[in-house]
Amino acid sequence: MPMMWKRLLDTLSQLGVAATDSDEVRFDNNVLVGSYIVSASTASVYGIIYLTQGEVFAGSLFIVAVIIATIFFVNLVRTRKNYQFKLVMFTIYLLIPTAVTWVLGGFNHSSIIMIWSFLSPILALMTSTARNAARWLYAYLALFVITAIIQPFLPHAALLPVGLITRLLVINLGLTSIIIFMVLRYFINQKNIAYALLALEEEKSNNLLLNMLPKEIADTLKEKDQTIANHFEAASILFADLVGFTPLSAKMEPVAMVELLNEIFSRFDELTGKYALEKIRTIGDNYMVAAGVPVSRDDHAQALAELALDMRFYINSMQGKMNNSIDFRIGINSGPLIAGVIGKKKFQYDVWGDTVNIASRMESHGLAGKIQVTSATYELLKDKYLFERRGMLEIKGKGEMETWFLEGRQ
Repeated sequence: MPMMWKRLLDTLSQLGVAATDSDEVRFDNNVLVGSYIVSASTASVYGIIYLTQGEVFAGSLFIVAVIIATIFFVNLVRTRKNYQFKLVMFTIYLLIPTAVTWVLGGFNHSSIIMIWSFLSPILALMTSTARNAARWLYAYLALFVITAIIQPFLPHAALLPVGLITRLLVINLGLTSIIIFMVLRYFINQKNIAYALLALEEEKSNNLLLNMLPKEIADTLKEKDQTIANHFEAASILFADLVGFTPLSAKMEPVAMVELLNEIFSRFDELTGKYALEKIRTIGDNYMVAAGVPVSRDDHAQALAELALDMRFYINSMQGKMNNSIDFRIGINSGPLIAGVIGKKKFQYDVWGDTVNIASRMESHGLAGKIQVTSATYELLKDKYLFERRGMLEIKGKGEMETWFLEGRQ
């Protein structure tokens, strides 16, 4: 039985709806169709009750209203245009209960049936604009005040038994209260859904921002729009580059090449997160990491040393799978630098200075499978790690520099 009712409701909800209609139009039509079914059923029952009790005019008003609403409902199903049907439903809800109130002699003798007129602005609020709904509300309030003023002058036949008037009063108040409650509950549910979707989108935006920027920088940007640039006296930079990338890429399918880089850099990302380091960027097969920014830390060189050793271990484990065709050069340097955010679109957190440039040279002038560091980094790590002195190396723009290979932990 519940499935039968569900199928019936699903069928009725599609009446007057075109396949090309937007979700908003579909919702309006569903509300209008539902209101027609409820109002036509209720009005028919009221019409029969009043007719059997001798209130022919009041009963006839309800029957005529049902006939008019049905005619325009059929037109809605035929044309799939709800403007006329919407206007008719608003008008019937507003005028018919008011007219019956006047015919029966006022609020008391009509069991306050005029309360049903309040559904006119409610229905307008659900299927029209707020301004239009306000107009129907003003019309309802005006009719309510007019009815209150003229009530002493309204004739009544007193054909309805007192007990029936009381029962109808309970029904009128009860049903309209339930309908208004259901409408409010629907809108509250929609509000909660909207808030949940908004929170989800905000979380997605925050996650996307955190993928682009450090958390501290992202929080600052969300609070105020300003240029972010900081000087760090002590930080370290690591560059890692895939050796022989061009020949290797020529031998592999494009998809396989991208999958390989994604696999490697995803592992690098995990290791960067393990040591709470800041990934700056990847360019092609080059991977760049900073330690000591955007939050200063005393162990910046040590953190990058641990990362470099783990990277090397991972790459060595990959060589078996790749038939020794893959290797990395890694370079590290330590010293002062500037860090900040540049750009308005696709902005990124970046670092600048000689420290960064020399770290890049340590990688580009390094050897496959080796972790080359400057004297500055060596001095910070020599008590905890094993090194092999490479000697003096000619660095473009800097002349000769002494460099070291990081071999392992002491």
